[in-house]
Amino acid sequence: MYNSERLKSSKGLLRKRRTIVPSSAEDEQLSLPLKYKSNKIRTTKYSLFSFLPKNLFEQLHRFANVYFIFLAALNFVPVVEVFQPEIALVPIILVLSVTAVKDIWEDYRSKQKAYIEQCWKDVRVGDFVRLSCNEIIPADMLLLYSSDPHGLCYIETANLDGETNLKQRQVVSDLPLQGLQFTLESFHSRVECENPNNDLSRFRGYMEHPSGVRVGLHNNNLLLRSCTIRNTETVVGIVVYAGHETKAMMNNSGPRYKRSQLEKHLNTVVLWCVLLLIIMCLTTAIGHGLWLKNIKDSVFKVDKETSPALAAFYVFWTMIIVLQVLIPISLYVSIEVVKLGQIYFIHNDLALYNKQLDSRIQCRALNITEDLGQIQYLFSDKTGTLTENKMVFRRCSIFGVEYPHEENARRLEVYEAERSEAAARSVTLRSGCSGRSVSCRHSSVSLHTLAAESEEEEQLSNRTQPRTRAFCSRVAKEVLPDPELVRKLNWFRSPVLPLRDGSSGTPSNLELTYITDFFLALAICNSVVVSSPSQPRHVVPEARTPLKSLDEIKLIFQRLSFSPFSALSILSPLQTKGSPHSFTSRMFSGGKTGSFTLSPPTNCTTDGSETGLESNLEISYLRCEHDSSSRVKGRDTGQMDGRGTEDDIKDIKTNPEGTRQDVEQDVEDLIREEDCKSDTDDELLYEAESPDEAALVYAAQAYCCTLRGRSAESLLVDLPGIGSLAVPLLHILSFDSNRKKMSVVVRHPLTGQVVVYTKGADSVIMDLTETPKVAEEAQEICSHIREQTQHHLDSYAREGLRTLCIAKKVLGEEEYKVWLKGQLLAESSIENREELLAESAHRLETNLTLLGSTGIVDRLQKEVPETIEALQRAGIKVWILTGDKQETAINIANACKLLCPEDQLLTINCGSKDACAALLKELQLKVQHGEDRLTEVPAAGNHGKSSSGSVAGFILVIDGRTLDWALQDELKKDFLQLSCRCKAVICCRSTPLQKSQVVRLIRDQLGVMTLAVGDGANDVSMIQVADVGIGISGQEGMQAVMSSDFAISRFKHLRKLLLVHGHWCYSRLANMILYFIYKNVMFVNLLFWYQFFCGFSGSVMTNAWVLILFNLLFTSVPPLVCAVLDRHTAAHTLMELPELYNTAKASVPYMFWITVLDAFYQSLVCFFVPYFAFAGSSVSELSFGSPINASALFIILLHQVIESPTLTWIHALVLLLSAASYFGFVLLFSLFCVTCSPPTNPVGVETLHMSQPLFYIVCALTTVTALIPRLLFRALFNTLHPSAVLKSAQTDNVDSEKYRHKMQRWNLSKTINRLPVCADNPGLEPSTDS
Repeated sequence: MYNSERLKSSKGLLRKRRTIVPSSAEDEQLSLPLKYKSNKIRTTKYSLFSFLPKNLFEQLHRFANVYFIFLAALNFVPVVEVFQPEIALVPIILVLSVTAVKDIWEDYRSKQKAYIEQCWKDVRVGDFVRLSCNEIIPADMLLLYSSDPHGLCYIETANLDGETNLKQRQVVSDLPLQGLQFTLESFHSRVECENPNNDLSRFRGYMEHPSGVRVGLHNNNLLLRSCTIRNTETVVGIVVYAGHETKAMMNNSGPRYKRSQLEKHLNTVVLWCVLLLIIMCLTTAIGHGLWLKNIKDSVFKVDKETSPALAAFYVFWTMIIVLQVLIPISLYVSIEVVKLGQIYFIHNDLALYNKQLDSRIQCRALNITEDLGQIQYLFSDKTGTLTENKMVFRRCSIFGVEYPHEENARRLEVYEAERSEAAARSVTLRSGCSGRSVSCRHSSVSLHTLAAESEEEEQLSNRTQPRTRAFCSRVAKEVLPDPELVRKLNWFRSPVLPLRDGSSGTPSNLELTYITDFFLALAICNSVVVSSPSQPRHVVPEARTPLKSLDEIKLIFQRLSFSPFSALSILSPLQTKGSPHSFTSRMFSGGKTGSFTLSPPTNCTTDGSETGLESNLEISYLRCEHDSSSRVKGRDTGQMDGRGTEDDIKDIKTNPEGTRQDVEQDVEDLIREEDCKSDTDDELLYEAESPDEAALVYAAQAYCCTLRGRSAESLLVDLPGIGSLAVPLLHILSFDSNRKKMSVVVRHPLTGQVVVYTKGADSVIMDLTETPKVAEEAQEICSHIREQTQHHLDSYAREGLRTLCIAKKVLGEEEYKVWLKGQLLAESSIENREELLAESAHRLETNLTLLGSTGIVDRLQKEVPETIEALQRAGIKVWILTGDKQETAINIANACKLLCPEDQLLTINCGSKDACAALLKELQLKVQHGEDRLTEVPAAGNHGKSSSGSVAGFILVIDGRTLDWALQDELKKDFLQLSCRCKAVICCRSTPLQKSQVVRLIRDQLGVMTLAVGDGANDVSMIQVADVGIGISGQEGMQAVMSSDFAISRFKHLRKLLLVHGHWCYSRLANMILYFIYKNVMFVNLLFWYQFFCGFSGSVMTNAWVLILFNLLFTSVPPLVCAVLDRHTAAHTLMELPELYNTAKASVPYMFWITVLDAFYQSLVCFFVPYFAFAGSSVSELSFGSPINASALFIILLHQVIESPTLTWIHALVLLLSAASYFGFVLLFSLFCVTCSPPTNPVGVETLHMSQPLFYIVCALTTVTALIPRLLFRALFNTLHPSAVLKSAQTDNVDSEKYRHKMQRWNLSKTINRLPVCADNPGLEPSTDS
């Protein structure tokens, strides 16, 4: 089959490609000895053998751990040994052990969350794998067989990207095995594909059959590992990627390690402590050398053989060991424990819990909680982050005519009112929901169903359908049609072709064509999966018998599906005969519209005199005589002649009001008819990949253009008045962020024409629609449609609606064949496939005919304006990075109070790089002059401030094309300077890459703390680039959540997460670090002062065990409790006063030296008060050290009490236990330990001292003297410079006292017969007439 030369030449391609042959192939040449990775994977960080070395290696990245390992090893050197070597190992072993236990627990937890690892390890590349429904795919497989007759397979990708809606996959095209039972022996093809990569949306390759025919492979042929087979009995595939080479595993890079800003400051603090340690050791070493040099006749033994210089060198290293506790080794473990406690309280905060979704905040990064309190720039996506991402069809424009759908707008207003009312009773409604299934709850979390949808309704739907479908809330499904559009569609019911007249508003033949194509495009230009409660998703219903005869249907579509502008110049006689009748015999078939009321028809925005030629042509149509072959069946069967036609038109013109009333009556009859029908028919369920797709399909359904089924080759569509028709599906050009559009190529079921329907962003579609080179009148019509549509698009954007344009293109057979040849070539290529496919799509999506546009409302989330206002008051700059239109983004910025009325808008939309550079310079000068005016004018009253109290400023708005130039090296500095002077920046039409570039620019160039928040896959890049990434579990899957550090369900949760928990986490950890530095420096200095009285010999006045355990155990627990439980400011105060967010920033660097100086003072007092108390006595060194250690313990613990703003019984208990543990240890040590601390003997020392009053007098005097300055300083500082926290607390106390006195006076003023109001109950307000 393959000669040796071909095999030899193909080996060179193995580096760029991958060749897959069946592993069971017997042909030696076919089964090449290709060595690919097995399917065995390890999702945990450690294994049984790698844990110890790998964990130690990671812990050695901390400087303090390396330092203490060095000291422990140094203590084994006899010359510099201070105490027993085994004792020196205790601190570092304890710290490493605690951290190792924490790491292995996290690793075990991540293993539980990752993937199931069982017998999948035996799967190899080239193996055939047979799977059944609901089984998980073990490796990346190429789909070769499906039990579905159309070769389809449905998978659920929730394990991969969190999306619960089903994805459709397809058997490799042109495979001879389709539709047959798959047998291994019959497969002899070879697969060439790209090397493993992490792109989930791309797969390139081809399958070469024995005949030499190549078939292109794409992403729809690939079944990805960890996805689940749904609604398909059996599938068979061949493994192309296995194990760690699968796309799922290549995207699983493990937990990302981020270093917090506080941890970076801590490393600096440790370096300062090392420097301080070296200074102390050098001082001791120099002092010891001088002491040895100057000593003459000593009364004690001195080593005379060692030179003073060498002795000083030995003492230096001895003191390194003695003063080792200056480096806070236990601080690292304490920080880990505190962060776990802080995350526990964040995770269980009810204010961050979403009752509706049963979801709470997820803390995915355990080591950057304190960074939440340091944020300076916040970058936010718009859709799904600031808005609900629940798309609801609002209005549309067709043929240049705007249909406002006012009834639909009123329905949304009523729905909002119902939503507010339902919020009050949501707890009551939710109390009866305990029976909800796990699968339904999981789906509801990803759906973000609105609160107004009652739980009773959800329970009913869950009984009929166990899986909730995506993007199908009641408000999105029930679209009320526009009466004007309904009236035009009802002209199909007339037995004659309507005459265009501006005064009567009758639609033309051309306009009806546009309307039909518009809704047909909404129904089929998507990737929606259709199902019903009683029917599996992969089964496509058979087309029902059309309501009209086939001849009539062909006649209708021959007249309505012609190319619009070519038909204006050349019309065949067949196209001018007959007229469609009863085209919408079943209107409003989708939704319950019992409360629907028609408003008076709105005036068309299209000028009535615009189509003079068209009117003349239509008059000529109507005057043509009709033969027997052109008869149509109406409501009253009969033959219509030309005279009757003109009479009917005359009646329409003379009595338009009566016509409108007839239309209303017909519609109401149809509503009642369809309501009865809908009770018996299965409700169609649409599973869309995006909410706007679902909204458009439901909108088409509201006008009786219903998508009923989908297969790989065709679509089943209900057309009004016709019934179900199968539309052959030729190609789908999927949406991507570069093209910003989607197209489907279909063959019209009746006319046989190849038609391209396209929908996409208006900025793209409007450029692809060109004026046809036909008659001048046709060009005027096209230009008018473009102008009117653009006007409507701008209006929609100003209202904050999401806009899409709909277009079509009719292809000739030759033109289609030429395009198809290039498309198949692009699909079968491996190298440069994306470029070739983009070129092929560009060739197809040109010279489009603009049909119209849609406006979809995406409402703002609850409390977004209040959240943004609070964040700005906290000093956080908020930027919006969105792919939407500029007008839409500005409207949303207004709605969420990012843009205030007093703010000045700066817009940058440039056509060239030079223009961008000039405009940036000009705007910099403008902003500078504006700032100068603000500084010159004194701030009096509310001058320069908005009504909300925020200072007016400049808002910069820049589009995506200009942003590309602004981010280049030449203009980056100017853009940065301008944006920093602006109050906020709005980047419109920005790509995911641009979002990440903007975040990186601000983070790196300004050196500020950045936070990025988003909800979709297009936000992943900026979430990962930012210092803190927040993912919102919204409508677009879980990609953003899985890439984030924290995951929330609503934007409003950011307010408490940052202002409260962020403030608490940072201030607690910062204070704990300062406290650890304080107590270590204070205790170490006691040993340092002692060196001045022992010849700088490195001796200590305490035993080694107390020296090691004092900071490691006796005084380490109270700061942990305070760092977890302390609330320096109440939560409600932080929420009401966002300005307090800035008070805790950067406290560690500035307070470090103040803390060190305070520790030096307290150590001096703690050492010299006992020294002077025992001066002249004969106490031993251990007896002298006993009151010093006890005083140090009391000072350190009471220092914690002074600094702690919160004192509870837990704090008191921990403080007592810490003191009790110290005294219990030293008492037991002095009673039973005889040889525990050689050469000293501690027996009886502590028991003797504690029985003497002098011990307690010295401890009390030392403690008071050491702490008085701190108490005085804090009292004086708070008196002269009271903080906002103290002011708020005093205000709260004053208000509560005033309220209490007011209630007491009110109670006394009332008669004794009336029940008194409790003064302690703030919920009872007295009447105002008292």
